[in-house]
Amino acid sequence: MKNSRCRVVVLGSGHGSNFEALVAAANADWLIVAAGSDRADAPLLARAARHGIPGFYREPAAYPNREAHDAALAAALAQRAPDLVLLAGYMRLLGPAVLQPWHGRMLNIHPSLLPAWPGLRTHERVLRAGEREHGATVHFVTAELDSGPRIIQGRLTVGNGENTATLAERVHRLEHYIYPKAVGWYATDRLKLGKDMAILDDTPLVDPVIIEEAACAG
Repeated sequence: MKNSRCRVVVLGSGHGSNFEALVAAANADWLIVAAGSDRADAPLLARAARHGIPGFYREPAAYPNREAHDAALAAALAQRAPDLVLLAGYMRLLGPAVLQPWHGRMLNIHPSLLPAWPGLRTHERVLRAGEREHGATVHFVTAELDSGPRIIQGRLTVGNGENTATLAERVHRLEHYIYPKAVGWYATDRLKLGKDMAILDDTPLVDPVIIEEAACAG
């Protein structure tokens, strides 16, 4: 990217399985320079340490309000000078102090076929509603929760007798395939954020790129 590797920072609150997939996929075009969390005990940080990747955290309880926490997180990100920020299970809404400096340079992965099922507990809600299709979406981050322009989706058919555990495992496999692919597009200047939608290879994505489950397994 611009004659150098794209510098990536990953933010997460949980176990970090997407982080592991991203570490495995990093290549000559991009590298992960840091991992950050809102929890000192996030397994993501332990995973980063095992890979020799610096970690940092900014716990909300250490700050008087959300704005102060956002300012501290923005400063921590700026210190690492990322070209791209990835949210991978980061469980806090971000305010303008974080969103504005990385507008068009921040991606998120969400476990549903957005715009369907934004928010939490997607697998449970999909099963309860009797949906036959489910999946994961990579999108640009904007101020509205899970509503930024969509880039790529991994899609599967919900099986008979599926439960939340089996469905979550299948969706994770989709995530681990499509997130590195989107990062690769960005790092090689193929992907950018337009006014209202993602642009891939100079073509506006009215609909996201769709990858079926069988392709993700390959």
